[in-house]
Amino acid sequence: MSESYIQNLFAERIGGKAYGKSTQIYKFEKIKRAKRAALAAHPNTEIIDLGVGEPDEMALPLSVRALCEEAQKPENRGYSDNGCLEFKRAAANWMYKVCGVPGIDPETEVIHSIGSKAALAILPAALINPGDVAIMTVPGYPVFGTHAKWLGGEVFNLKLTEENHFLPDLASIPKDVLKRAKALVLNYPNNPTGASATKEFFAKAVEFARQNNLVIISDAAYAALVFEGKPLSIFSVPGAKDVAVELHSMSKMYNMTGWRMGFVVGNPLLVKAYGDVKDNTDSGQFLAIQKACAASLDHPEITHKIAAKYSRRMDLLVGLLNKFGLKATKPKGSFFLYVRAPKAVVTAEGQRTEFKSGEDMSQWLITEKLISTVPWDDAGPYLRFSVTFIAKGEADERRVIGEIEKRFAGLKFEF
Repeated sequence: MSESYIQNLFAERIGGKAYGKSTQIYKFEKIKRAKRAALAAHPNTEIIDLGVGEPDEMALPLSVRALCEEAQKPENRGYSDNGCLEFKRAAANWMYKVCGVPGIDPETEVIHSIGSKAALAILPAALINPGDVAIMTVPGYPVFGTHAKWLGGEVFNLKLTEENHFLPDLASIPKDVLKRAKALVLNYPNNPTGASATKEFFAKAVEFARQNNLVIISDAAYAALVFEGKPLSIFSVPGAKDVAVELHSMSKMYNMTGWRMGFVVGNPLLVKAYGDVKDNTDSGQFLAIQKACAASLDHPEITHKIAAKYSRRMDLLVGLLNKFGLKATKPKGSFFLYVRAPKAVVTAEGQRTEFKSGEDMSQWLITEKLISTVPWDDAGPYLRFSVTFIAKGEADERRVIGEIEKRFAGLKFEF
């Protein structure tokens, strides 16, 4: 059969005529394949998944009950477009009660999103023209940058390094880049590093944005998952609302991954622009979900309970990794632990395996020890561990960590 003419019609942004012909394998696909191979080789052995990037439990009963009740109401059956006022008010109130940010106008400064990912995909269309630059941090979540490039823009990558506490060095951005830049995307607590921003850093970022006519997109999907103190919003800095919007996620802080809900808050003109583009992108999230999420936002103690679980698990995992020399430091928030990959490992039998990258180490762990992690080699060889592994209660958490310790027995990691 001759090649279909459809092959010649694909947009250049996804590969053009070469779409579907690449043999390159995305790292998450490599992980999936390695998992399948490990299961096939060891069908009766538990795979310990420290790579999954989503909560391991479902939403709490309060949220589920609210959804069931709201789903039965006929007034919630239709399109929600840019959202219901109940959710906007709940989000504005949450910003005050939880983040200490007063004065958010629910009608003009908050709008719902069908998850943070959707917001990051929509916002570039409100800002980026061909030739404009989006400043992104690496390692990081690439969605805003991907869409910026699809719109004819460019991405300038700022590396996050351990030496700078995984905060971007804004002064290192070349002047010619800044002249064309429209947006600076920040993500704290950070995926994958787990690093947290400080109020001082946010203040510098806000002033930097003002001086260089930039919009700040503060992706705060993990903001509420802190292990001590209050969540830090960029709007704790005076004047931040003049230059920024912040993205919050129900997925992470309320175990609502599949519910697909979040909100965009901040500068009213940016919120309006996001809403106008969104209005031409989707017809809004199911009103029953919005109203159930509004009810959940009134109970921040739910998030406190979830964060306490992650903190407890983080203590266990950090202690274990350090016991074997893997130099782990507990982050201040999120459910991610970012650890530099060793150069080699030596087994108790004296077999030595060298690693040229985090990906090499990750593949060895899943193949040899049936432990799944995510490699990140954008700014040095690192592995991302997640404490969202499947475990039912504290005793089971200790069992999982104990199983990892058994599989690490006799190993010596070299740096």
